[in-house]
Amino acid sequence: MKIINPSTEEIIKELPEDTAESVQLACKDLSKGQKDWEIQSIDYRISRVKKFSELLLGDIDRLSAILTSEVGKPLVQSANEIKGAAERIRYFIENSKWVLAERIGHKEQGLVEKVTFEPLGVIANISAWNYPYLVGVNVFIPALIAGNAVVYKPSEFSTLTGLEIEKLLQEAGVPADVFRSIVGGGEIGKILLNLPLDGYFFTGSNKTGSFIYQQVAKKMVTCQMELGGKDPMYVSERNSNILLLAQTAAEGAFYNNGQSCCAVERIYVHTEIYKEFLDEFVKEVSNYISGSPTDDGVFIGPLAREGQLDVLTNQVLDAIEKGAKLELGGKRMDRTGFYFEPTVFTNVNHMMLVMTEESFGPIIGIQEVKNSQEAVELMKDTEYGLTSAIYTEDRKEFEFLGKQMSSGTVYWNCCDRVSANVPWGGTGNSGFGSTLSEEGIKAFVKPKAWQMKYMK
Repeated sequence: MKIINPSTEEIIKELPEDTAESVQLACKDLSKGQKDWEIQSIDYRISRVKKFSELLLGDIDRLSAILTSEVGKPLVQSANEIKGAAERIRYFIENSKWVLAERIGHKEQGLVEKVTFEPLGVIANISAWNYPYLVGVNVFIPALIAGNAVVYKPSEFSTLTGLEIEKLLQEAGVPADVFRSIVGGGEIGKILLNLPLDGYFFTGSNKTGSFIYQQVAKKMVTCQMELGGKDPMYVSERNSNILLLAQTAAEGAFYNNGQSCCAVERIYVHTEIYKEFLDEFVKEVSNYISGSPTDDGVFIGPLAREGQLDVLTNQVLDAIEKGAKLELGGKRMDRTGFYFEPTVFTNVNHMMLVMTEESFGPIIGIQEVKNSQEAVELMKDTEYGLTSAIYTEDRKEFEFLGKQMSSGTVYWNCCDRVSANVPWGGTGNSGFGSTLSEEGIKAFVKPKAWQMKYMK
């Protein structure tokens, strides 16, 4: 498998792919190793995870350079991702023990009812390339703490990072037969679907997630899907600092080149402030520095996948054909690498792909609305349901509108953020199940009820 630098289009490295046989052998080893790992104390398992976090931060410069070389995000954003991963690990370290502790459900004379939590067993973590550290630790860290073994399938676009994760976990004391990374593309991932594993946790596109879900449903095992989004933002007329608002919205749309499942992908602005907001938004985006992700000050690097250039080009052509106004950008950059200009459209509507289909790139449509109810109807006009953002200085307006959103997360005066303190997941085509928070820890265990009656 060839690892390609999206900034230079050069081959960084060639790696031997796993085979059906090697994947099967790895999973057999994990099945044996999981039993030994499970009987270790939770304090011991947490100590190994803590060591892994320390190793991440201690080698952040090298790890950031590797991540940037294979996915193209600016170095500072790669470093921020690793720091963010360490913060999420800290949450799991501090909270897993009490979440997974034995609980008494009921107690009376001669009778005790309690609940314990047991690991699922061997789980498959089929992960994503856009935030391999953040997306990865959401799954494999609580899974390991809970006593599971993990077969980790990194995206073929972030394989080098996946191998570094495996190496550092082993250095931290997680046995090789408890966490195993496998190398390959989609065909290698499919092999996992036919193996007798105890859970599947996938992050990626709706198309791939639907396929995985259909394949493993017959097994009756735990399956969670964190899929895409077409995340909307509404900008109410109840805003006074339009400059700050536009800067925040632009960053939410274009950070990591828009390659985030929770990136802002469509914006609705109240007519009273539409013109001012648009002027400030376009000005902000036009000042973004594009270039090599290893250069200082660069905010827009290359896309991670060459094929996404065609997706964005198709959305641009579709929007123009249907009457949209191109305010900025609109085409692939004339340079080596998978670069696409930051693109802003106005005069858009829901007949256009840019407002209805996931873009996953530096492109945004901004639509003028006459009131909040029109905004709500447009925001809900989607098959996705990951996040929704509402910008208003009136909290009551936010709460009224937020209750109408059918997304897994609602943001008030913020966007494109994930916190370990609250559940992360979506509805509809954005998937099901939760990672992070208490719910995200419990996702990797099965409860066992104990009803114990004392005989006289």
